[in-house]
Amino acid sequence: MKIGYKLFAEAYPPKEIVRQAREAERAGFDFVEISDHYHPWLYSHGHSGFVWSMLAAAAAATETIGLATGVTCPFIRYHPAIIAQAAATTAILSDERFTLGVGSGERLNEHVVGAGWPPVSVRHEMLRESLEIIRLLWSGGYHSYEGRHLTLEDARVFDLPGRPPPIIVAAGGERAARIAAEHGDGLFATEPDDTLIRTYEQAGGTGGRYCEVPLAWAEDEAAAATSAHRLMRFGLTGWKVQAELPNPINFEAATASITEDDVRGTVACGPDPDRHAEAVRTFADAGFDHLALMNSGPDVDGFFDFYATELSGRLQLVGSR
Repeated sequence: MKIGYKLFAEAYPPKEIVRQAREAERAGFDFVEISDHYHPWLYSHGHSGFVWSMLAAAAAATETIGLATGVTCPFIRYHPAIIAQAAATTAILSDERFTLGVGSGERLNEHVVGAGWPPVSVRHEMLRESLEIIRLLWSGGYHSYEGRHLTLEDARVFDLPGRPPPIIVAAGGERAARIAAEHGDGLFATEPDDTLIRTYEQAGGTGGRYCEVPLAWAEDEAAAATSAHRLMRFGLTGWKVQAELPNPINFEAATASITEDDVRGTVACGPDPDRHAEAVRTFADAGFDHLALMNSGPDVDGFFDFYATELSGRLQLVGSR
């Protein structure tokens, strides 16, 4: 089992995100992953730097830790040709430590270019076509492609890594899990849902199974819960809401009735390492083997120290079960 750290780019400025990537490496994490957003979820988050710039800087600032997007929508706001080039360059800059996480996106980020927001069935078709285009461009040489939704005209990515980055496909349901099996190298999820893994494996998927584990570390449990409520309450709205609301103000309204007690029900809060290890165990028992810890506590560096001295050893025992 690999343990990663979620770089919360919506809550911190770009230079701080790069610093956290370096500190995560020092703390002993196996990888970091970072979302590819144009807007933050909530106004109170206050940030949303450009992921590809931060990844390039993180690649230069680190030596061994894996880097991943968690996740990029490779169409609408982008074209998959651009993502193919960006991911290839990031893989080169990181000495092939990069993993491309992709998904069907959220209106929050994609509507900004004025191209509309298709229904999820169409987005899945666009995701399939995007992955076909990316694979095509990574094979070398010039290529054209004409799909139902996307077109590529006489394009070539000139700088390619020695091996293409793994592609991990996000899934919130069975259709996307099958896309992950058919077109990806792994599965990405945000909930410990073993039915996604079963669907993925039944469709022929054999790669890594990634998931995010919500935690909030602080020396005081109440302080951890307050911070988790401020940063993570958007996660309680559910994926169907998260994919459809267009702006942070909508998420502020949608989360107005969510309380700290509600957050405590889904986020492990406080200083107890056994409590956090048990939260991780829930995801491991569901079958996920690449777990990104999403800390929403108020003290980032305190969490890194906590992980290095108290939590990592316990998680090794979880992974060995």
